[in-house]
Amino acid sequence: MSGPQRLRRQVAAGKVATGLVAMGLVAATVAGCGSTPVLTGIPSETSSGPAASGPAPGADGLGDSYYPRAGNGGYDVDDYDLNLAYDPQARELEGVATITATATQNLTSFNLDFTGLDTESITVDGSDAEFEQQDNGELVVEPESPLALGATFTTVVSYGGRPRGYNDPALGQTGFLTSAEGAIAIGEPEVAATWFPVNDHPRDKATYTIRLSVPDSLSALSNGVLESREDAERAGYTTWTWRESSPMAPYLATAVIGNYRVHESTHGALPVVLAVHTSLPTTIDAELARTPEVVDYLQTVFGPYPFDALGGIVINDDRVGFALENQSRPIYAAGFFSGGDASWVIAHELAHQWYGDSVSVHEWSEIWLNEGFATYAEWLWDEHRGLASAQESFDFAYDGASGSLWSVPPGDPGKDQLFSQSVYTRGGMTLHALRVTVGDEAFFRILPEWASRKQDSSATTDEFIALAEEISGRQLDQLFQDWLYGTQRPPRP
Repeated sequence: MSGPQRLRRQVAAGKVATGLVAMGLVAATVAGCGSTPVLTGIPSETSSGPAASGPAPGADGLGDSYYPRAGNGGYDVDDYDLNLAYDPQARELEGVATITATATQNLTSFNLDFTGLDTESITVDGSDAEFEQQDNGELVVEPESPLALGATFTTVVSYGGRPRGYNDPALGQTGFLTSAEGAIAIGEPEVAATWFPVNDHPRDKATYTIRLSVPDSLSALSNGVLESREDAERAGYTTWTWRESSPMAPYLATAVIGNYRVHESTHGALPVVLAVHTSLPTTIDAELARTPEVVDYLQTVFGPYPFDALGGIVINDDRVGFALENQSRPIYAAGFFSGGDASWVIAHELAHQWYGDSVSVHEWSEIWLNEGFATYAEWLWDEHRGLASAQESFDFAYDGASGSLWSVPPGDPGKDQLFSQSVYTRGGMTLHALRVTVGDEAFFRILPEWASRKQDSSATTDEFIALAEEISGRQLDQLFQDWLYGTQRPPRP
């Protein structure tokens, strides 16, 4: 994700330019959130607890320290198959979600995260199931018979209504945002439950098929490979079918419906789908078309691109002022392109394809593993283009940063500071401090090895520290303690 205040330094023609880009989400924030954790291991696999001796209800949350009721216990989802129809005139969404999952305990019932839409019916393995849709966003499902530990089961949920999003203090409106023209599903970390029933936490990643039936005049964009575009059963509607075959965290799933210029091409073996809202100037199309160029560079630093499709979408909606790393197809607010060169934000969101999407956070408190890496990718991209070096970007941030950058620890910023400037800028500075400490040879082995070793899974800060120590042969606890968890400016590395 990219957003509101972003320190920029560019070196061109021997001159240094500084400035603030006030578009998106990150704001310099007030001091003092988050405790200083001890650097001890957190398991990286989804933990559902020991299997009960007899069937029992699954937990109504995964116990995330910031969002304890996000996700659910007792099962892991393998695949979502979403069959959706959107009527923009009525602003109504109708859906059938087919969810294939594996029980991680003996289950009498289990929960799905789901809010704002009406559940019409649920079956589990073809039999009608009892269900209760609670006001707190929990959909409790009781199958006809208990589910055994290790069993694969299929849940089909039919639902509909007028979606309602969230009002996020940091982001504004998020979720499935409707309009008279179309809709946009966007947000972090809470978005998915506003448009389909889901196990809504990055620890439970799954593959997706997303079918979107919309009026013929509109485009319907989503994640992964566009498998087909064909007449829908409803007259005057077209069904767009997308397949994301790599495991994806729920918040990264998207649906973008509206009037878009859609450009389809290939880059090597990758299908590329780029789209720009028709109300925007075509100069944005040309800037977005740099996506393959940026990916080619990032692969030299991070290793092979982790997905089987590539792209991006530029929207024009006053409710959204940020960019988000939706898997294989990031979404950008139009304002990022108002100044001409927007390749920095493209580099940021594409870096997330490795760090944030393929390697996802195990706990939302560790979001620096997403945003710090993407910020450092911006610095590397500037360096690659002959603008500011990464060292110059670091020095500029180190010398000019406000007190809040140092008082908010990026390794555990607190829920209210999840998107603080510290998470982004100081997160990136942490990586540069690591680079200076261990040297370029080790550092540029650590980055691709992290992406490769943790591909398609969730990961922790402790695991990253252990990998950095393994490759560098250095003891690094104090460096990470100072840069991630301290509340004062660390010594310059």
